[in-house]
Amino acid sequence: MAWILLVLAGLFEIAMALSLKLSNGFTHLAWTLSFLGTAVLSFGLLSYALKTLEVGTAYAVWTGVGAAGTAILGMIAMGDEVSLPRIACIALILAGVIGLRTLA
Repeated sequence: MAWILLVLAGLFEIAMALSLKLSNGFTHLAWTLSFLGTAVLSFGLLSYALKTLEVGTAYAVWTGVGAAGTAILGMIAMGDEVSLPRIACIALILAGVIGLRTLA
């Protein structure tokens, strides 16, 4: 169950990062509120997952899911640069997350 919570926390981290971007420096109220809500959910779920998971592994997976997901959605929906080196680096992040889960 902790791993499911951890992945959900990572997904909320993705939403948090995109909301932060769309808040335009906290000048758009709806996106600012979205950022605050998803931040609370993300950190709350991470906190519950940390009750049973090792902190180093859990934090690495949480940030890995968030970083890779945010980079992917940035390329798909936000006009971020798409290049083979960027995609390869995202694949390495995901490989690390999978490796940590497999070895935990």
